[in-house]
Amino acid sequence: MASTAQARAAAPARSGWQTAVHAVLGFVGRWYSVAVVLLLWELIVRSGWVNPRLFPSLGVIWDQLVLMFSRGTIWDHLLATLIRVAAGFGLACAGGVLLGFAMARFRWVDRLFEPLFSFGYPIPRVALYPVFVFVFGLGHLSKIAMIFLECLYPIAVNTYYGTRAVNERYVWAARNMGANEVQVFWKVIVPSALPQIFAGLRIALPVALVIAILTEMIGATEGMGYLIAYASASLSRSQVFAGVVVIAVVGFVLDRVLAIVRRRLVFWERESVQLL
Repeated sequence: MASTAQARAAAPARSGWQTAVHAVLGFVGRWYSVAVVLLLWELIVRSGWVNPRLFPSLGVIWDQLVLMFSRGTIWDHLLATLIRVAAGFGLACAGGVLLGFAMARFRWVDRLFEPLFSFGYPIPRVALYPVFVFVFGLGHLSKIAMIFLECLYPIAVNTYYGTRAVNERYVWAARNMGANEVQVFWKVIVPSALPQIFAGLRIALPVALVIAILTEMIGATEGMGYLIAYASASLSRSQVFAGVVVIAVVGFVLDRVLAIVRRRLVFWERESVQLL
């Protein structure tokens, strides 16, 4: 009897230990490739195959990161970039979702914008940035407009196809139960299109960050792109890679936040990409 009681008492502890081990193994199995890349980087630098001034070691990059954050020089640049990303991406979300719904619901809107999307999608829209600078200047507005234009396409297209893919049986069933057009839209069409809409948002979010960095490198006096361009011109490779690390971490965090929002709103559909 005593041995049975001890076994029962030890079972929860063993179960908790196994759960922790499973979680650690799952984390390692998901992110081990990042550790492999960092290990290869350090081995190549220490082997002497590359010039350490061009490819600094991880320790040097880390020291530069600590120095940048301790001095506070990076915060203003990071804030400027995030403001541009948030403004451009937010406007693209509103405009792209509304435009996608309108194109899917109204034939005349589809006929008006579909040729523009077909011809304009392959065009590298960043080539229009000098025009935006001429119209809006070198400040925030030209960069926000460029981010908005780049993000508008994937959001609108995914919203359009998500809306068109709604099962007609759901719409018929809602109408047969007495739902009006407004109720059908909010209770049937929007929930059915949400997974595809969030797919477009997750495509557009890193694009917004890339365009913000790129436009800041072309012409700006603040922002992460300006910081990297200035460090590169000053031959400070450790500062360049430190800036790249910050951008990568910010992009990862933004994507995780969007994934959490998706999981909250699209709770009935399991997402294939895990949070951690």
